[in-house]
Amino acid sequence: MLTQAAHQAQKSGNLPAVTLPEVVVERPQNPEHGDYASSLPLKLARATGVNPLTIAEGMAGLIGAATEIDNIAVAPPGFINFTLKSDWLASQVDSIRQAGDAYGNIDLGQGSRVQIEFVSVNPTGPLHVGHGRGAILGSTLANMLVAGGYRVEREYYINDMGNQIDVFSRSLYARYQQCVNIDVEMPSDGYFGDYMVDLAKEIMAEEGDRFLALSESEAVPRIGQLGLDKMVKQIKEDLELVGVSFDVWFSERSLYDNGQYEKVISLLRRGGHIAEKEEANWFVSTALGEDKDNVVVRGDGSPTYFASDIAYHYNKFIERKFDRVINIWGADHQGHVSRMKTVVGALGIAPERLEVVISQLVTLRRGEELVRVSKRSGDIITLREVVEEVGADACRFFFLSRSADAQMDFDLELARKESPENPVYYVQYAHARIASILRLAQERGIDWGDGDVSLLTTEPELALIRQMMRLPEIVELSAQTLEPHHLTYYAQDLATSFHSFYKQCRVVSKDEALTRARLKLVEAAKLILAKTLHLMGMTAPEKM
Repeated sequence: MLTQAAHQAQKSGNLPAVTLPEVVVERPQNPEHGDYASSLPLKLARATGVNPLTIAEGMAGLIGAATEIDNIAVAPPGFINFTLKSDWLASQVDSIRQAGDAYGNIDLGQGSRVQIEFVSVNPTGPLHVGHGRGAILGSTLANMLVAGGYRVEREYYINDMGNQIDVFSRSLYARYQQCVNIDVEMPSDGYFGDYMVDLAKEIMAEEGDRFLALSESEAVPRIGQLGLDKMVKQIKEDLELVGVSFDVWFSERSLYDNGQYEKVISLLRRGGHIAEKEEANWFVSTALGEDKDNVVVRGDGSPTYFASDIAYHYNKFIERKFDRVINIWGADHQGHVSRMKTVVGALGIAPERLEVVISQLVTLRRGEELVRVSKRSGDIITLREVVEEVGADACRFFFLSRSADAQMDFDLELARKESPENPVYYVQYAHARIASILRLAQERGIDWGDGDVSLLTTEPELALIRQMMRLPEIVELSAQTLEPHHLTYYAQDLATSFHSFYKQCRVVSKDEALTRARLKLVEAAKLILAKTLHLMGMTAPEKM
């Protein structure tokens, strides 16, 4: 409507013929300003020199009648505000009920293929709290992209080779020997966590002492592989506790076994992007605008972590042909982003097709008390411990509650509270309350299928419908910005609108026609609440 009005104003000569800026329609923070607002006249004023209020008034007069729009108003310094018709709003209850679980899905992605890689922790130890945040960000973002019309593949990249795996294997072999009281020292750079002792005991119980008959050079990789398999299994189990699963578990080692590493280094060499200096092979990043060059092959011939990542992204873009690749990395990988985008460009891939979300650190609290170490081991606090303490739903909601690029405090005490102060309880209780209303209606034999939604005219009813209708916008916003935390705020706003409606409007009353209409409304609200909770990977309880 706004675009057509601007073109019409230009055609009639009332507005200079300039290229239209991006037409943005937003929801005003003050509900008194209507349902939607646009600052297009302000943008046009900068380009044309015409008074923005004059532009706004001229455009508003050119916007024709629409079945959805009740009022179009101009507000200083140059906004055009739109208010929806109450009867059209009420009719959306039937539209939501008809769409069911598909309501909120949009075709933003148009079926394009997106790979989202997340967690990808070295399988040398259990998942800690910070890993949990990345896991939940990734899985929720994947849900949002699916709802946004993308074909999504979720992937975990297993770092199953290199120096860290070697250190892990040697550490585990030392613990294995200690199981039978052989006096050996742990490697100085080894993994000293209690879980390594447990892992060694488990291998000893299952395999016996047969590895002691082998030379160290034979025993270390064999024990290391057994330990690696067990760690990956534990990681999978820990992730399942918070509802995170993957379509693909991709082995770093396969990049070398299947030739991608050699292929991509050869490609970069032919393109003049590899230089030999200081007895190593370097990716010449400085020639492409980076501050420094980066080693890809060390002097001893071993590939760096960066080299593996280059081969991995070659596999993603060139061999598996993903349209977009989204990586969720921890804060310690911030410096890796720029060089990865640079090398992707050197391979002839548009760097903007690679997007990286950095997940910042998590601080655990119990009220005012800072939680630094595990109660169980006196060491790192594992994801499993947090899930066991507060539950998977609370874990997911709290990890999602802040933007990924912001450090966050996770209050374990608050997450356990059964009160409106706890946002998880507050949102899920709204769903359970609706479920109880619908059960009561069913017990009384009320059939609300033919309810007349035009009877929904009060402000609490219409405010609830307005909130329900925001879901497709939240899906679009989260999918475009790669920011799933918007869901948590929306869930709380939706629950607040429902609780407010519930206090002010009796659903099952002596007025049978109004009862049926309001039952339709709460049923639609239940659908939207459940969809929102499921997008976050949470349960929608029927009772609490």
